[in-house]
Amino acid sequence: MTLIQAKMIISEIAEILESLAPLNTAEDFDNVGLLVGDPKQQVNGILVTLDTLESVLDEALEKNCNLIISFHPIIFNGLKTLTGRTYVERVVMKAIKHDIAIYALHTALDNAPEGVNAKLCEVLGIVNPNILIPKASGLRKLTTYVPKDQAATLLQALFDAGAGHLGEYSHCSFQLVGTGSFKPLDKAKPTLGTKGKLHTEEETQIQVVLPTHKKGAVITALHDHHPYEEVAYEVFEMENTNRHLGMGMIGELKEALGEEQFLNHVKAKLKTGVIRHSSLLGRPVKKVAVLGGSGAFAISSAKSQGADAFITADVKYHQFYEAEDQILVLDVGHYESEQFTKALIHDNLRKKIANFAILISESITNPVYYY
Repeated sequence: MTLIQAKMIISEIAEILESLAPLNTAEDFDNVGLLVGDPKQQVNGILVTLDTLESVLDEALEKNCNLIISFHPIIFNGLKTLTGRTYVERVVMKAIKHDIAIYALHTALDNAPEGVNAKLCEVLGIVNPNILIPKASGLRKLTTYVPKDQAATLLQALFDAGAGHLGEYSHCSFQLVGTGSFKPLDKAKPTLGTKGKLHTEEETQIQVVLPTHKKGAVITALHDHHPYEEVAYEVFEMENTNRHLGMGMIGELKEALGEEQFLNHVKAKLKTGVIRHSSLLGRPVKKVAVLGGSGAFAISSAKSQGADAFITADVKYHQFYEAEDQILVLDVGHYESEQFTKALIHDNLRKKIANFAILISESITNPVYYY
């Protein structure tokens, strides 16, 4: 659905961003969402950036954009002072002074199935990608009870709210018919039964699986569409991982490439002249794993899933040893691995909002230079 709208407030923009990257799918250590600003503030224009630096704030002022959507959060650890002593404090102070809001996506977009790593796969020509490290505790199971003749209506409402999806299957549920009982007390307003009298009702037990980030919407739908005054339900955390949500991706090149040919391919697509890598293994590269940003923690996952090469950034000296002559590990640079994220965010917003100023920052925020 495309919104043709000349005036919007920050919370409306945030809702669109959350459809791409739900905030509660971010990692626990992260700081995402609206970092500076009032959710009810009207948005004049949006500037999309990787990092919120002072130069980006100046650009936003020049271009009359009062909402900056940044991939990296400018406020990561707690701020104890606002004196302008650090670049973080100066950015926050300047943003507040000029009523510029700052919203960050970071690992919420890293974990998204159409996020950072999907875009990296697209750029590199990696097809049929799957999540490299599925997110743990990404699923919940809801169990509830409803009069048998109203089960279908309630179940559809739960499906509409996002429940019942398992991989490539939708409308998944389990139903069991049984007998429920209850006695309405003096202040009750029962849909069925009579105050002070024990009532039995033929009920359907409904069980559905739901993504953790859809829990709020599903519970709201449950209360809105359940006929009982008091709704009995349970929500359980499942040990199953959500294989459609998580860090990194793994797929295949359309055609196998020799190692040096592959390195040149990556250099050309990522527009970089330098790639740090582990020792060449003398074999073709076909299956490739990627994880934008600091992703050396996923080397073992890439190896265990049979990747010929793993593309990431910020690999430390001793972490290259973890390749163990089983995989070609490439450190392409942090900025280089995430540089396409600006276009990803911009294009997603542009699809949802028409007739609205959404600009990609022209500021190059890469702090690393090569000689």
